[in-house]
Amino acid sequence: MSDIKLFRTDSSAVAELRGSAVTLERSLQTLIERNMEAFLGVRFLATEFSTTNGGRMDSLGIDENGSPVIIEYKRASNENIINQGLFYLDWLMDHRRDFEWLVMERYGADQAKVVDWGTPRLICIAGDFTKYDAHAVNQMNRNIELVRYRRFGEELLLFELLTSASERSTREILNDGEIGSEPLLQRPRSRQKTVTQYLADADQGLLDLYEAIKAYLLALGDDVQIKTLDNYVAFRRLKNFACVEVKPQIRHIKVFAKVDPGSIKLEPGFTRDVRNIGHFGTGDLEIIVTDTATFEKAKTLMDRSYDGA
Repeated sequence: MSDIKLFRTDSSAVAELRGSAVTLERSLQTLIERNMEAFLGVRFLATEFSTTNGGRMDSLGIDENGSPVIIEYKRASNENIINQGLFYLDWLMDHRRDFEWLVMERYGADQAKVVDWGTPRLICIAGDFTKYDAHAVNQMNRNIELVRYRRFGEELLLFELLTSASERSTREILNDGEIGSEPLLQRPRSRQKTVTQYLADADQGLLDLYEAIKAYLLALGDDVQIKTLDNYVAFRRLKNFACVEVKPQIRHIKVFAKVDPGSIKLEPGFTRDVRNIGHFGTGDLEIIVTDTATFEKAKTLMDRSYDGA
C-alpha cells in the first residue's frame, strides 16, 4: 500500500536502501515490547495476555493519555488481526478490573484509578495491509490503527501509520448544546473543570484562536489524530506531539510540545521549560498562545514537535 523509499546519500552517489517485510518474527515483537514507549508512546503491561475465552492478546499496554492499548501483530498473510483485535477489545471492555489490576501492579494504584475507558485503542502491526483493510477500518466507529513496518538492513526500522481518527469540531459540539455537559466524552474525575467546560466558558475570540490552533495541528499530516480528555486535548501521530489546554480566565491557550527546551532560546511569557514542573499531558516545552502573533511564532515549534513524534 505504500511507496516509501529510503536512500543513503554521500558526496558521490545516491543508493536506495531496500526495505523488507518478512514474516513478522517473535524477535520484533520482543523489541517493540522492550521499547514500546519510544516506538508508540505506550507503556508496556503484558505479553501474550490470556483471556478467559481462550484467546491471547499479543501485547497489552496503556498510552500516555491513560487509554488501554491492545497491540496485535500479523504473522501470516491470511491472518485477520483486525477482527481478532476487535474481539479482544470487546473482551477488555467487559473485564476492566483485570486491566486495572495490571496497571496497579506495574504503575501503582493512582495510575489504575485514572484509566480512560472512553477510547481504548487497537494497534495492528504488519508488513503490509491491503486497501480493503484500510477502507474497512475507516468505516468502523472504533479506535483502530494500522501500522506498517519495514526493515532496512540490521539497524533501521520504519513504522508507517496508515489510518487516523477524526473528531467533530468544537463549534459543531457547541451548536448541539453538548459541550460542558457531563455525558459528553468523559465525566470529570475531580472538581476541576474539564477542557470542554473551559471551552464553553471561552469568549468567541479565544474559541476562534483554539479552532485555528486545532486546524493547524490537524493539517500537519494525514496521520494526525485528536483525543479530548478531561484536562487537555491531545494531538498525536503514534505518540502525542501536542497537548492543548484552554485557560479562559486568563485568556490564553497552553500548548505542551515535545521539543527540547534546551534547543531553543526561551522567551518569558511565551515559552517555558516544564521538565521539572508538574502539568497535564506530555511535552517538555510549554508554549503560551494569546493572539494571532504568538500563534504564528508557535507554528515552527509545533512543526518541530510533529516531526519528532
